[in-house]
Amino acid sequence: QLQLVESGGDLVQPGGSLRLSCAFSGFTLDYYAIGWFRQAPGSEREGLSCIGSRGASTTYADSVKGRFTISRDNAKNTVYLQMNSLKPEDTAVYYCAAGRSSFCGLGFYDYDYWGQGTQVTISS
Repeated sequence: QLQLVESGGDLVQPGGSLRLSCAFSGFTLDYYAIGWFRQAPGSEREGLSCIGSRGASTTYADSVKGRFTISRDNAKNTVYLQMNSLKPEDTAVYYCAAGRSSFCGLGFYDYDYWGQGTQVTISS
């Protein structure tokens, strides 16, 4: 059974950093792309970053480019999202998702499997 579990969400002051983790099971990154999304109250789910199968490609939304970095650890079956220079508008529930593809996209329908999310709050 394919499963994704996010962790690492926390309350952080503006300008701070967090690293989110997406631990997965039931599939390998040889065939699946992983994406990170977020959803703030009253807003649509927003694609932030993704990494293609076999690490073929990475993509970032303009809103996080230069601040967030996606990476993977095949041995640990985990994908990370390093978030730096955090702003109050980064406050949201963050989700990871998996889709069977060599390349990755930031659209909701690019992914078939979703984690339950982890809360990130940026506030002083």
